[in-house]
Parts: sequence; C-alpha cells; structure tokens
Amino acid sequence: MSLILSSAPHVRSKANTQRLMLNVIIALLPSLAAGIYYFGWRAALVVGVSVASAVAAEFIWQKLSRQKVRVYDLSAVVTGLLLGLIVPPSAPWWMMIIGSFFAIMVVKQLFGGIGDNFLNPALAARALLLASWPALMTSGYNIGKFADATSSATPLLAGASYMDLLLGNVTGAIGETCKIAILLGFIWLLVTRTIRFEIPAAILGTAALLGWALGYDPLTTVLSGGLLFGAVFMATDYVTTPMRWEARALYAVGVGIIVVLIRKFGSYPEGVTYAILLMNIAGPLFDRIPMHRIYGYTKAKKEGK
Repeated sequence: MSLILSSAPHVRSKANTQRLMLNVIIALLPSLAAGIYYFGWRAALVVGVSVASAVAAEFIWQKLSRQKVRVYDLSAVVTGLLLGLIVPPSAPWWMMIIGSFFAIMVVKQLFGGIGDNFLNPALAARALLLASWPALMTSGYNIGKFADATSSATPLLAGASYMDLLLGNVTGAIGETCKIAILLGFIWLLVTRTIRFEIPAAILGTAALLGWALGYDPLTTVLSGGLLFGAVFMATDYVTTPMRWEARALYAVGVGIIVVLIRKFGSYPEGVTYAILLMNIAGPLFDRIPMHRIYGYTKAKKEGK
C-alpha cells in the first residue's frame, strides 16, 4: 500500500470559487431585478458599468502583472455587482468606474488578489465614493414606480411603513430598498450552504435590541437602510470575516452595535458601510483572543509562591 505525501488542505470540497461566486450572483438577482423595476433603466446602467469596470480592472491588472487571468472565477463580477447595488441609481457612470477600479486594483489585487484582501472591496469602494462625492452618494432619485417624495439617505428619517420597507417603496441604494428581494437571496445562500445564518442573525438581533434600547422600533431598525443587505451579502464575506466561531460572534455583534450608534449619534444617518469595514479590520484581532485554555498549557507560577 502506497502513501501519498502532500501539503494542506487535506479536506477538499466540490465548491470551488466559481461555484460560490455563481451562487452569490444568483442570490443578488432578485435585488437587481427589484432595483431595475423600481428605478428604471438608470439602475441597470449603473450596475452594468460597475460590473464591466470591475472585470476590466481585474483583467488589466493581471495582464500587466503577468499573472494568470482569472476573471472567469466570477469574483470580479460579484464585486462589481455588489458595488452597483449599494449606490443610488443617480450615481454617474464615471463614478462607478472609479469605484470599481479602486475596489479591484487597490483593495483586492494590491494586497495579493482574491483571498488576501483584508477589507471587503465593494464596501471599501463605497466608503471612498462617500468620502469623495457625499452629495452624489446620499441623494434620493425618485423615478421608481413606488418611490416616495423624500430625499433622505435612509428611511429611518422618512417615517416609512413596514410594507414600504419590505416592498422597496423608499429612496436609497439600488439593491438595498426591497427587503423581500434580499430575503429571497438570503434563502438561496442558505439552501446552497454558501453562507451560514449565524452572522446575519447576530447582526440583525444586536441592532434590533440596541435600537429598541435607544428608542427605535426594532423592526424598523432592521428593515431600514442597508442593514439587511449588508448583513446578508457583505458581512458574510469569507475572506474578511474571522475564522473561529467565537470571533465571528464578536464580529457580528460589533457590526450591529456600531450601525445603531452611528445612526443614533452620528451626523451620517447610515452606518452599515463603516461598521462592517471597522469589523473587517478588527477580525484578525478577534481570532487571536484565546477563548479556551490551550490543552496541555499550564500557567507559570511566580517565584516566591
């Protein structure tokens, strides 16, 4: 009998990167369809430019750096699709090109490519666009079939009903308004075992509880702004979340707390982007916190005792 000596990993799965990315794309399709239905052709243009720019940026980088071109793994498509869905439909096309190139070339490829980025590329690009063009990123664009007359950056300040929030009858980002579409995508990701439910559940539960303690309606807290979209599609990113379950719990609770604190005390009414990015940075630290005593380890006794 011959033995095969090989390096890790020794546990293999049929779920390769392309298949995982395809599951995410399928999960995002309901939100994309709802965004186009509510906001019209302008939303389709924004998302299309974002996806095309992300794929082009990855292709250009890998060609110039003489790497193997891997755009077929669909990770750049997912990044562009996510970025396109978390901006308002009024975003100009040139801004999407800047955001996509920043997400791929700076946040992803500059740190080693897929699997090595320490921040979520789409959220980092959104943060850049928010800091650079805040007026363009927070203005409402009321062209949808059910769009209301507000121009608030978040329904928290608009007095929207539960039904409005579920259907998407509010202003906001293209893919964040219709919560029913997001929930359909969430179900698909759970059924295909692309993500686990713990992180989204912990984020939403923490935000609802703290929101209630600070005087917000818990359900409105969960359904407002981009919290649900961020909890399902952004905070569950494999690369930027901690490895150990205890660390993931701290990560998720931290996201929920920061979101509500920014909404309550910050001048910017929506804090999902910054909450997840801050926890992306803190994630490796959480993984280093010892939650259990290491087997076989004994604490050294001090001299004289």
